[in-house]
Formats: sequence, C-alpha cells, structure tokens
Amino acid sequence: MSGEILAINSGSSSVKFALFEAAYAKKPKSLTLRCRGQFSGLGDQARVELGAGFDEAADEAYTAALRNVPPMLGHQGALARLLEWIEANPALGDLRAVGHRIVHGGARYRDPVRLDETSLAELEALVALAPLHQPYGLAPVRALAGLRPALPQVACFDTAFHATQPAVAQTFPLPRRFRQEGVIRYGFHGLSFDYVSRALAEQVLPKHHQATPGGRVVIAHLGNGASLCALRDGRSVAATTGFTALEGLMMGTRSGSLDPGLVLHLILQEGMSAEAVQRMLYKQSGLLGVSGISGDMRELLISEAPEAAEAIELYVYRIVREIGSLAAALGGLDHLVFTAGIGEHAAPVRAAIVQGCEWLGAGLDAGANADHATNIAAADSQVGLWVIPTDEERMIAWYAAAELTR
Repeated sequence: MSGEILAINSGSSSVKFALFEAAYAKKPKSLTLRCRGQFSGLGDQARVELGAGFDEAADEAYTAALRNVPPMLGHQGALARLLEWIEANPALGDLRAVGHRIVHGGARYRDPVRLDETSLAELEALVALAPLHQPYGLAPVRALAGLRPALPQVACFDTAFHATQPAVAQTFPLPRRFRQEGVIRYGFHGLSFDYVSRALAEQVLPKHHQATPGGRVVIAHLGNGASLCALRDGRSVAATTGFTALEGLMMGTRSGSLDPGLVLHLILQEGMSAEAVQRMLYKQSGLLGVSGISGDMRELLISEAPEAAEAIELYVYRIVREIGSLAAALGGLDHLVFTAGIGEHAAPVRAAIVQGCEWLGAGLDAGANADHATNIAAADSQVGLWVIPTDEERMIAWYAAAELTR
C-alpha cells in the first residue's frame, strides 16, 4: 500500500492534522511522519501552525495557501485548503484515507470503523453524551464527504480502549434498566492511553533496561482535559472518566466529579436551568473557576495570586486522590506515566503529584524532572516514573491504515 494517511483531530475552533505514509507498519511508532500542523482560531481569528515535516524554504510554493488564511476561515475551508495542499505537492503520494478522532463510540463501537451513512448517523445520536467533542469530531467527516466523496474515512474512538474494563468497573449503582440502555462508565482519552501504553512497553522500558510491565500502570493524561487510566498488561481496567468526559479529575474549565446532590441543588434550590449548569460545569469551572484567572496551567504557574496557588493545590490533590483509588483497583502500582500538555511540560505539577504518592513508594529525581527527562524516578524509587509525549494522530493513522488492509 502506497500513498498517504491523513489523521484529523478536530475541536470546536481547531483542526490538528498529521500526514503519514500509508505503508504497512506493525507498530504505530514505525509509521513515517510526513508533516503535522494545526489550524486554530477557526471562525474568528484563524491561523495555522506548521510543525514537523515542513521545510518552508523547499515547500514555500505549496505552504502559501495553508499559511495565508482569512480570519473567518471555518473548519470546512481549512480542510479544503489542506486537501488542496496535499494534492498539489509533488513530494506526496495519493491520499488513501482519512482517520478521525471521535470521542464517543457508545456501546456498539469498540474498534475503529470505516464510516458510512449508517455509522455516521449512529455516532451523531451520541452527541448528548459528549456535547463539547462529538459534534466537532463528526463535522469534518461530513465536510470531507462533500469535498471528496470517494475518499475512505475511518473513525477511531476514545472510548474503545476502555472496552476491556470488567463490568464492575463500568457499572453505575442505578436501576438495572439503565445499564441495559447503555448507561455505563465508558472512559475517554483512549487514543492517548493506547499510544502511551505501547510506547512504555515497546520503547521506554526496554531502552532503560527494565522489564516490560506485566503489572500495574497508571497513565496521567493531563491537558486542558484530564483523566487517569489504570492498566494491567497494557489493558484498561479502570479510568477516572465515566459516562461523559466531565467525570473525574478537575480540568482546565471542567469541574470533574461532583456530588450529584449539588447538581440537584443548583437546579432545584438555586433556580439554575439545566443548560446553565451544563455550561458552568463544562466551561466555567476547573482551574478557571477556582482561580478566577485562567484555565491555562502555564498562566497559573507564573501567577503570584493566591487564588492561582489554591487552584493548583486542588488540581494536584484531586489527582493524588484518584491515583490512590486506581492503585487500589490494581492492587498496587509499578509505573506512573505523565503525558499531554501539563503532564509533559509542567515540572512543578509533576513534582507535587509524586510527592503526594510517596506512600506508594514513589521517589522523584528532582533534576531529571526539571530537565523534563523521560525517566524522572529517583534511584531508590519503588515506582517507575516516566514522562512520555502522547501522539493521538499517529494512533489514528495507524488504525486507519489497518482498516485499509482488511
């Protein structure tokens, strides 16, 4: 198989993209990256960032159409420009397929699927379960179907990785009929956990002369959205997110887990509408709500305001509590892995979390942590401590390429 695979990770105002060679690869890491970038500020102040794989001097004639974007460029316009650039660039082969990150696959979709009208309609019916993500993941599918109807499109699901969890980890203590109707703990950030768990086992631990983990791993995906996943033998057994991506950890603008009675109080006693509560929990809470300053950890770490320190302290406290919960589900902890924007770049946050996990035998190498090394564990640490960059787009492309070979 020759040509290219395009991976799309679409948000409310952004489109991350990465282009890989479509050649068969046994492991995601073996895929050859051609280029990656991101459109952001779509519909308002659109701009594009061209990352790895772009040689601006050599590609200037081809990148001009990508770079010079009008401020009000929308998702469909961004995708059209991207397709035109790929097709006009003589250094690239034919585009064979597009893979998409789709947050929610529901109870039915536990593996990547080639999209058609039936599957697309079923996924659109799940919008209420992931209102901040599902519509924006599916919109590019519709747009590309109009732009290039014959181009195969593959959906890769964040929920699929967690389908291996035992029933006891997925079940809510509600009347039985709700589980039969699909009301279960699904878990999210699965593409990230999938990639990082493979990287840990196949690359990081062998390089550091440690045995492949047969045991107990917690991966901390800490970005604007955040969650933890407990893995045994590389398979998800529990996660902090559940029926929606709102549950679990405190996030950039999301509250994470709350007493459900508090939600009832806000509606019944405070007179808030369900829509107002939803807006507050998804967009006005978390780091932003507690600090009153920002949902961006980078801004809070440099702020001298006591409210910023309080928000960071609560963020770390909630993570440490949940690590303890997952360690209990695993029966101990062998490795703790940090990934995503905060996990990969915020050394003070990692240090505070590891300090809170000293009771598990975790010990930090402060110098390695400050240098953002891969291995940040002290020599006498009983828990492996790792920083592994995630690559959801690579995972998407790998699954899409595999679908083409079926």
